[in-house]
Amino acid sequence: MPFDHNDHYHRLLLRSLPPGGGTALDIGCGTGRFARRLAERGYQVDALDPSAEVIAEAEAAGGGPRFRRADVTAEELPAGHYDAVTCLASLHHMPFGTVTRLRDALAPGGTLLVLGCHAGMTAWDVVASPANAVARVAVHAGERLRGAYTPPLKAPVRQPDMTLPQIRTEAARLLPGSRVRQLLFWRYLLTYRKPAEPAEPAERT
Repeated sequence: MPFDHNDHYHRLLLRSLPPGGGTALDIGCGTGRFARRLAERGYQVDALDPSAEVIAEAEAAGGGPRFRRADVTAEELPAGHYDAVTCLASLHHMPFGTVTRLRDALAPGGTLLVLGCHAGMTAWDVVASPANAVARVAVHAGERLRGAYTPPLKAPVRQPDMTLPQIRTEAARLLPGSRVRQLLFWRYLLTYRKPAEPAEPAERT
């Protein structure tokens, strides 16, 4: 069915970013839906994904971002460059410590947003099951009535191996000052804002 858990949170992610655009890096961009939304908000977007197939589809759709096939765990990222770094449902495909590479790519005052997947069941996950079923049926029915449904390109599937408490512990260790917020549909939002550079002392006269 065409209900996408990650797309559901695009608006929340965009609201979590400062207005005004700037430079952005989207990790695990897939076919580029969120990268294009960043571009619409005025960001100059570099969008990376290790899959040649999805990058080809993203480039065919166009929309402004610079799409490139790359593995972020091995890619040399420009230090202190991006005003925003986003990573949607892809961090569990790589070591969690990769967040330090994303942190280092942020410009002072920049924002890192990770929409992640966690292992284990919580009370929120119990609530999510019926909500998920209702959302899927509603979206599916609407798309069928409009004749607009096209089966999406399937992303690689990997089960997350870190529980939410483990994610919170590692985030606090690697990204001091970060916040991990649990969401519905088996997701969490990690938010980290890189400290701004201290102002240079005024010259004495």
